[in-house]
Amino acid sequence: MKNIVLIGFMGTGKSTVGRRLATRLGREFVDTDEEIERVTGKTIPQLFARDGEIRFRSEEALVVKKVAARQNLVVATGGGVVLNPESVRILRENGVFIGLTADPEVIYQRVKRKRNRPLLNGPGDTLDRIRELLAARQEAYAVADFTVDTGRHDLEEVVEMIVEYLKEKGCIPCRKFT
Repeated sequence: MKNIVLIGFMGTGKSTVGRRLATRLGREFVDTDEEIERVTGKTIPQLFARDGEIRFRSEEALVVKKVAARQNLVVATGGGVVLNPESVRILRENGVFIGLTADPEVIYQRVKRKRNRPLLNGPGDTLDRIRELLAARQEAYAVADFTVDTGRHDLEEVVEMIVEYLKEKGCIPCRKFT
């Protein structure tokens, strides 16, 4: 079975939706950021601070290769994984891309108190930075096969919409999932 690959900006709910979707479908859940932390022994903010974004993206690409070689997973990717065309190609070979979106204001409310978002840390207005990054990544997120706005639907609605899409496309059996 193909992997279900969740893509989208930080704060759109990839990890939360991914865990619930994996439980619903009886699949293993993998969060690429958690895998990077496990492999490197550093948190994402530590990796960014000590080694920089280039090193982080390199580690991310390695994790993507390992994850893409597996099957029947629900994968929550980091928000910038779609910026690497090779990672997109590798994940696409054995995966269906589900995009999660939310308005910048919703994302801001979800991430404003968190200090584990290196790309948002620093001078300037966080909401403006979210808007800038979203605009810069808009085309990259367009690789999604199906997109759900997590700011307009609750968790169970989002999961149900994804399950219905996957059934319709033949990515999962049409039996009832609990």
